[in-house]
Amino acid sequence: MTTPEQAPAGAPLPARTVARYALGSLGTGGFATLPGLVLIYYMTDTLGIAAIAAGLLVTAAKVWDVVIDPVIGARSDHSLAATGSRRRFMVLGGTLLPLFFILTFAVPAGMGPGWAGVWVLVAFMATATAFSLFQVPYIALPAELTASYDQRTRLLSVRVLVLALAILLFGAGGPALRGLGGENEALGYLLMAVVAGLVIGVAMLLTSSVAERGPVRPAERGGIGANYRDSLGALRRSHAFRVLLLCFALQGLATGGMLAGAQYVATWVLHSESAVTFLFIALIGPALVFAPVWRSVAGRIGKERAFNYASIMFGAAALALLGMLASPGTWIYVPVALAGAGYAGMQSLPMAMLPDVITHDAKTHGEGSAGVFGGVWTAGETTGMALGGTVLSLVLAASGYIQSTAGETVVQGTAAVNGIILSFSLVPALLILASLLVFRRYPLRQGDIDAGASTPTSPNLGNS
Repeated sequence: MTTPEQAPAGAPLPARTVARYALGSLGTGGFATLPGLVLIYYMTDTLGIAAIAAGLLVTAAKVWDVVIDPVIGARSDHSLAATGSRRRFMVLGGTLLPLFFILTFAVPAGMGPGWAGVWVLVAFMATATAFSLFQVPYIALPAELTASYDQRTRLLSVRVLVLALAILLFGAGGPALRGLGGENEALGYLLMAVVAGLVIGVAMLLTSSVAERGPVRPAERGGIGANYRDSLGALRRSHAFRVLLLCFALQGLATGGMLAGAQYVATWVLHSESAVTFLFIALIGPALVFAPVWRSVAGRIGKERAFNYASIMFGAAALALLGMLASPGTWIYVPVALAGAGYAGMQSLPMAMLPDVITHDAKTHGEGSAGVFGGVWTAGETTGMALGGTVLSLVLAASGYIQSTAGETVVQGTAAVNGIILSFSLVPALLILASLLVFRRYPLRQGDIDAGASTPTSPNLGNS
């Protein structure tokens, strides 16, 4: 039994399905990029919130994600069994996210740093909840759209191509929109949030149509406690999932820290706030080129070896950025570009391995848990990205970074500037090394997946 969209093992996915699924990354990439790029900077340099407090506020919102994602995943599985589709979760997330995203950057004028921090925390927690309502079922879909090892690589490679475009669009366009506010920084941030929030929401709503309705099966919905038990059960029983998740979370920690630090590098190392746009162009331009390259490499040597090479490329490029301690300058765009080339593989290949893990688990533990896996995966990914910003804020605080309010002029000391450089180079390089050591224990290969792919998987069997 298959959903209307699912391709039999070995059959190519329809181009329409691939395109509609990939479009969702315009929304997920936008949300992953823009808050990571500007939110901490907005709090420290516009609202006057101390760096350590800003980092903790963002982390608190992401911890909330970790709490709710497993529940959303289990409820998504139940919704699939009971209604034949995950679509209603995706539609709800795409509808609510623009509103809460705009509110995050709509702190009333004259509000003190303390209350401003509370405002941002509540609004961003609501935004993160809306995002998870879309993201968790979105991640679960590839295991249900095709049973083919290679077609999943194709599906996720195209998705990462759109993801790279989204990072470029929001990473470069977000600060440009903010700049339209001129001297009124708060107005600039609000304008940015309105445009970006609407684009993200529309992309999510359009993509929800890929979750077409399939057969309905009776299903019992367990309580929240049962949802967490299901999530912990997935972690306990799947060694491959534990390894892949930890590896991806460590890499999210590395890329999240670099993303959050890009604006600080532009402002205090390159001495040009607008340089953040060129940093993103240098990062994402190569990612656009290399997304199909990594797909081709994976087809020849396997996803697992290709992923190792992509990660090594990113880690070596990050380490090269240590040269900013001696001689900061435009040369840094070269290693940033190499990091972008590696980043394309670091994103697409683990995401292409995740449905393989879900399929492998289903062979021995039954179908119907894709949402559970998606929820735990989203929680781990979110934690890694969020803690990247936290690590940055801790380094800033330890190195004596001085926060400021809009219009206030400050001068950062040498230690603070060096802290920014280390958080953008050595720290992510070490995290990538740790992720590679973890990934050495990943057990699955193509033969493990194709051996059980003769019968297409059914996303409607079982329940959570």
